[in-house]
Amino acid sequence: MKTVNKQNQLLSERFEVAYNQVHEALRGIVKINDERFVVLVKVGAKKYQVIETFKKDLEQYARLRNAIVHEKMEVGFYIAEPNAKVVNHIEKIANILSKPNYAISIASKNVVSFDYNDRILKVTAAIKEHGYSKFPIYKNKSCIGLLTASSIMKWMAMNMENGLVNLADIHVSDIMKLEKNHPIDFVSKEINIFDVENIFEKAHKKKSKLEAVIITENGNADEKPLGIVTPWDLIEIDYTVD
Repeated sequence: MKTVNKQNQLLSERFEVAYNQVHEALRGIVKINDERFVVLVKVGAKKYQVIETFKKDLEQYARLRNAIVHEKMEVGFYIAEPNAKVVNHIEKIANILSKPNYAISIASKNVVSFDYNDRILKVTAAIKEHGYSKFPIYKNKSCIGLLTASSIMKWMAMNMENGLVNLADIHVSDIMKLEKNHPIDFVSKEINIFDVENIFEKAHKKKSKLEAVIITENGNADEKPLGIVTPWDLIEIDYTVD
């Protein structure tokens, strides 16, 4: 039988190393009793957008790995052999899963916040400029919740006279009286993407709709917001690799 050359042997070895790195990373991320690769991928894809991104690739690589490891015809000969593109791809996936990005990398970093006593016209100007619909509100230098554009509209509808509403002397505090509770959480800038997804997942299991995770230096509500992550940010994570 014809054996593979040295270059192909190296590709097989690199593939196995990367596959094992992915497997180890999945064990640490998914954390279930069943440590089978395909099970970890299946369960992990339901919880983490990053794993979902690579689900089909990883399932294919599991089949390729089985062929490489379990179906050797003789020493140095493989019934299946990964090409360089496949090896490079799984190595990139291994790097992403083993060293996940900080959550700040997917957060909206231009966080626009307001003080409880600010005039509401400052907020409406920010809505016009940035297109945002939710703003962290601070009172005595500590975040007390979110102000939403929908609550501003509700207040305007309730206080309209002859089709007009005067916002000149209205403050954030006036609107916050109408604002419903929007659960938020605070995390340190050192937190990674998987940990943030876990926070949203735990809130979901408790049937609590977590509106946002605010990133600060040390995860304290009285610190300057460095970024804000919403469920939409998790959905839109782009980890496509060539």
